[in-house]
Amino acid sequence: MLTAGDEPSLMARAIPESPVIISRSRYRAGIHAHNRFGSDFFILDDGFQHLQLTRDLDMVLMDAIDPFGNGHLLPWGSLREPVKELSRADAFILTRFSRGQNMERGLRGIRRKIGQAAVYAVPRAEKTLAFLKERFPSAPVFCADHCPDKVVFPATGEVHEPGFLENKGVVAFAGIAHPEYFRELLVSLGVEVIRFRGFRDHSLFSRKDLEDMIHAKEAAGARYLLTTEKDWMRIAPFAPGYVDLAYLRIRFTLLPGQHGFFRMIRDDLKE
Repeated sequence: MLTAGDEPSLMARAIPESPVIISRSRYRAGIHAHNRFGSDFFILDDGFQHLQLTRDLDMVLMDAIDPFGNGHLLPWGSLREPVKELSRADAFILTRFSRGQNMERGLRGIRRKIGQAAVYAVPRAEKTLAFLKERFPSAPVFCADHCPDKVVFPATGEVHEPGFLENKGVVAFAGIAHPEYFRELLVSLGVEVIRFRGFRDHSLFSRKDLEDMIHAKEAAGARYLLTTEKDWMRIAPFAPGYVDLAYLRIRFTLLPGQHGFFRMIRDDLKE
C-alpha cells in the first residue's frame, strides 16, 4: 500500500539516491531535507504558483499542443494563473513536442485522402514555440518528448523493449491527466489496442476496478493487460501475482540540440 501519492512514490523509486519529501509546507519540507540529509539543491514540483518561497530558477512545463486549454482560469478552464504571469518564468519546456508535429502530419494525410486542397498549416507544437519566443523573448524554450522506455511485468520481473508489444492484442487503461495520450502512444508502437478505458487523473483504483479490467482482457481474448507505471503504483496491492499485467515505463527526454538547458542550470548554480 502506498504511504504517499503515486507521483512522489514513483519519483522516490526512480531516484533512490535523492530524498523525496512531501509536506503541506514547502518551507518545512526544505528545512527537513537540509537538516536530515544535508540537501542544498531543492527541486519543487508544481512550484510556480508557490510565491511564498523565493526561487533561483523558474521552469514552466507545458503541453506543446494544448498549452492554455480554453484560455480560462480554474474552474472554467485549466489555467491556474493568467497567461501574462508566464513573464516570471526563466525558461519553458514544451512537452510531447514531436506528438504535436506528428499529429499535424496525420491530419495533412487525411486531407489528401479525402480530396481536400493541400493546406500546409504550421504544426500546433511549432505555433506554441513561436508564440512563447515572441511573447516572452528573454526566456529560452526547450522541447522534449515522452518516449516509451521499457515494458515491465511486475509479477515475473520480465523487462522488454517497447517493440515487444508490436502486433500483440492488449486491453489497456490509464488514470492520468490525458488518458488518450497513452492510447495514442500504444497505437504508435504498433500495439493492437482491443479495448481502452480512461480513468480520472490520480484515480483511486479499487480491487473491483482491476477485476473488471482483467475480465475485459479475458473476454476480449487479449494477450496482455497494460497500464502506465504511475497507475501501477496504485494497483500494485491488488495485483502482485497477475502474470499478464504489465506497465509501460516512459522516459522524459529533451530533443536533440537542447543542451542549453543543462548549461543554464549550471550557470545559475555558479551565480
